[in-house]
Amino acid sequence: MITSLQNPRVKLIYALQNRAKARRKERKIVLEGPRLIRDACELGHAPKFVFHTSDADEAFVEWLTAQGVDIAPVDEAVMRHISDTQQPQGVIGVFPLPVPEIPPSPTHVLILDGLRDPGNMGTILRTAAAAGVDVVLLSSDCVDPYNPKVLRGGMGAHFRLPVIQASWSRIGEICAGLRVYLADGDGAVRYDTADWSSGWALIIGSEAHGASDDAAQLADAHVAIPLASAVESLNAAVAAAVLLFEARRQNQ
Repeated sequence: MITSLQNPRVKLIYALQNRAKARRKERKIVLEGPRLIRDACELGHAPKFVFHTSDADEAFVEWLTAQGVDIAPVDEAVMRHISDTQQPQGVIGVFPLPVPEIPPSPTHVLILDGLRDPGNMGTILRTAAAAGVDVVLLSSDCVDPYNPKVLRGGMGAHFRLPVIQASWSRIGEICAGLRVYLADGDGAVRYDTADWSSGWALIIGSEAHGASDDAAQLADAHVAIPLASAVESLNAAVAAAVLLFEARRQNQ
């Protein structure tokens, strides 16, 4: 059993959990809990190694062992040290950083512009996967998509659709031929009258600052979700869900 916080693998997990720079340098990410780890494994992503505590789900530990995973027990103090949650789930794994590829000729594209809140990004990625988005593109000033909170909120979305950081020039190239909509509370087009039946891209802007100039220049139209007068705006994740599922409705 591993009990030392100075163990090299313990130190690696701690660094990966806390620093985007470490994740980029090591090309690794950390997943916590049986559900996320199992999802990643079943979708073809093999862990480098897994740690578990004595009270972890025994059947899950046996399943990992049967898969040939490098797995080792750690004590509770070590798990608390390396976990990003208040109540660790007893199992934590290090995985290679995914290497997503842009699908050929995507027709349903989500663009996140300067999104900084990890909880919102995770929820949006999960929604995008459920709504059938082909690819999610991130501007360079978005939060790291492999931040632990984003991974938890995404609930496996990172392994179900490509999530790619790109320059605005590259985003423009990918969206060539698509109708680009920008979510905007003051938009001239109601979201439910916009045409989502052919190829489209949707831009969701920053919670704090709204859309960037680059996003506004790329957009063909600004779409709005009508709200009751007492409410000024919607949370970015909620707005994304409303718009993405309207697009899905029109494509069914």
